[in-house]
Amino acid sequence: MNAVTSAGDPVITAELLTRLDGPGPRYTSYPTADRFVDAFGPADYERALQSRVQGAVRNAGVAPLSLYVHIPFCESVCYYCACNKIITRHHERATPYLDALEVEIGLHVVELGVRQPVTQLHLGGGSPTFLNDAELTRLMHMLRRAFAIAASAEISIEVDPRTADPQRLRHLADLGFNRLSLGVQDFDADVQAAVHRVQSLDSVRNLLEAARTLGFHSTNVDLIYGLPRQTTESFERTVAQVSALRPDRIALYAYAHLPQRFKPQRRIDAAALPSATHKIGMLAQAIRGFAAAGYDYIGMDHFALPDDPLAVARRQGRLHRNFQGYSTQPDCDLIAFGVSAIGRIGATYSQNAKTLPEYQDALAQHQFPVARGLALTRDDLLRRAVIMALMCQGRVEFESIALAHLVDFRKAFATELAALQPLQAQGLVAIDADAIEVTPLGRYFVRNVAMVFDRHLQADRARNHYSRVI
Repeated sequence: MNAVTSAGDPVITAELLTRLDGPGPRYTSYPTADRFVDAFGPADYERALQSRVQGAVRNAGVAPLSLYVHIPFCESVCYYCACNKIITRHHERATPYLDALEVEIGLHVVELGVRQPVTQLHLGGGSPTFLNDAELTRLMHMLRRAFAIAASAEISIEVDPRTADPQRLRHLADLGFNRLSLGVQDFDADVQAAVHRVQSLDSVRNLLEAARTLGFHSTNVDLIYGLPRQTTESFERTVAQVSALRPDRIALYAYAHLPQRFKPQRRIDAAALPSATHKIGMLAQAIRGFAAAGYDYIGMDHFALPDDPLAVARRQGRLHRNFQGYSTQPDCDLIAFGVSAIGRIGATYSQNAKTLPEYQDALAQHQFPVARGLALTRDDLLRRAVIMALMCQGRVEFESIALAHLVDFRKAFATELAALQPLQAQGLVAIDADAIEVTPLGRYFVRNVAMVFDRHLQADRARNHYSRVI
């Protein structure tokens, strides 16, 4: 069975799908988080912060600062979810968590100084709207006291439509939030029941209309294809319904069924999952549907209206990718607060403790709750530049990599260029004397192209802990 995909109608054959639809990273970072090591701890993270301060003193071009806050709580479990979360209806658990966040924020102020400039802030989870209005107010006041959040900053929050109404959105707007991301996944009633996430089309429509009235700069809707009981016909309806709602952005993710890693997924009936062929049909259908509705395909899992900053950034070659996905922000140092949160400072990555007791215990001792991380090598930085260029611009210019990293690209990546030949023969990439270009067909398999340059992955063929490409 073949499936027509993008503009220009490249055809994805069953044979190509079978060959390429294996496990692989999503590359929200390189190296990927599974390469982090326990040997990287609080002292290493503290040194990374100090290096940032020293760079500022030397006027060494310190990267902009971005903040992420992880709110792990949810009132009920969504069976598909692979996020770090705590299922509870005990809202009183928020207070000690905010207390811990306040300590963690204070530790950063000690190292960085007060009122460091911030150009981006994102609240994720879990469900950030698990916090009530007073708790969200407290959190934002804590952050604004510690950091100088720019008037032009992108301030975004993930919203569970089941825990929000227009009045809540008004409060978020009053707190300075200007971007919303609504978790929808699918509007089909059978699919919602199968994944234990029931919400109405009207509730989402009301929230999007309220967001526009309140002046939010951008709204995003998250969808997932490949869920149990989904069919090409049912998902086509969801695509049409979302298109009619006109969010500024759409994130369309492939469901990764990894019940051995994520316990809630064991409640999903694997027999009810669509086949790989039907999944690619859903993806192709969604791409056609959103394109017909006027959305630009940003790459891999994102769509945006042509005047949205994400679409503008892609046209201008300014697209970036971070732990939250595609972004208009340039490469930033990212401070990540909260249990399991992942950050980036200079040439290091770090992740906080994954369990709430471990996270809170570290902060009770006034210690950074970093449990693992990674100091990137020169080779890591080189390969990160190549992989992110493929993921974001769909093109790697040999000269730009050579100038930035002082390497002969063809010599440094002779093995990888040879490994790309089969992908070139299959029409996924075009390679000339100056660059590697991802083709329209290759954009759907860009992870496969990026994987060729992943030294860690090539050295370790045990890939089953990753999601599948399609």
